[in-house]
Amino acid sequence: MRLLRNTSINFLKIRKAAFIMSAVLLVASLYLFFVRKPNWGTDFTGGTLVHVRFDSLPSEFLIREALSQAGYEHPSVQRFRDAEAAIIRISPQEEDAAVADDVGKTLSAAFSTENPEIMRTEMVGPAVGDYLRERAMWAFLLAFAAIILYVAWRFRGGVWGLSAVIALIHDVIIVFGLLIFLGITIDLVVVAALLTLAGYSVNDSIVVYDRIRENIKLHYKKPLVEVINLSINETLSRTVITSGTTLAVVIALLLRGGEVLHGFSVALCAGIIIGTYSSIFVAAPLVYAWQHKK
Repeated sequence: MRLLRNTSINFLKIRKAAFIMSAVLLVASLYLFFVRKPNWGTDFTGGTLVHVRFDSLPSEFLIREALSQAGYEHPSVQRFRDAEAAIIRISPQEEDAAVADDVGKTLSAAFSTENPEIMRTEMVGPAVGDYLRERAMWAFLLAFAAIILYVAWRFRGGVWGLSAVIALIHDVIIVFGLLIFLGITIDLVVVAALLTLAGYSVNDSIVVYDRIRENIKLHYKKPLVEVINLSINETLSRTVITSGTTLAVVIALLLRGGEVLHGFSVALCAGIIIGTYSSIFVAAPLVYAWQHKK
């Protein structure tokens, strides 16, 4: 099945503009990471998470003020307007087991007319949070190492493997920056989405690379710029169909998956779009830029 037939788009013509846009997004993402800081979930920081539903959702300020007056320092409140619910995160307390009940009583006293109802609670101790953070870091490092080894073996190392890894890092950093910008909570579920994105991004780049290497042999008399443009156009239909069908499923998950999978769905939606973009406008143009300079 070919959705797009006989396209002849000159993708490499706009490679400099694409590089500039990617550089701007990378700088903005790194700025958000070091200045604004990620919204780490209780999986990594420890503490108590309380999911509360109201008949009519109060403002974040009023919820935070009620909890502060009850003795909780710097409570985090994330609202879900469509569901009239909020996620409240409390830093680790000496009596974590009683926090959820106390939060429920505090909200019931402050917002009795809104009928607050505790939907779920999660408690993570500081030691467990440190352990999970360390394990998540190792999962990322091992996944990246495995991908680098595979790409180096698949393409005999060199510029092909390096370009694919650069595109992969590009995707993960930009998606992570977007999550920080949107205020999405970074928990183990979101980490799983980022690891999924890593595999998806590399797979997309490898499909384009395979076609480029085939066409280099078939059209050895043509300039490299024409061969790369031809290869991207030949795989464009496959890329659009694969990304489009995957994105449709993830959008359905985003709309109907509820608050628990919200961060996971947002990360995958952004990752599919950025990963598709990078395989066309980052990974392949990097190979051309290196070979052209060489």
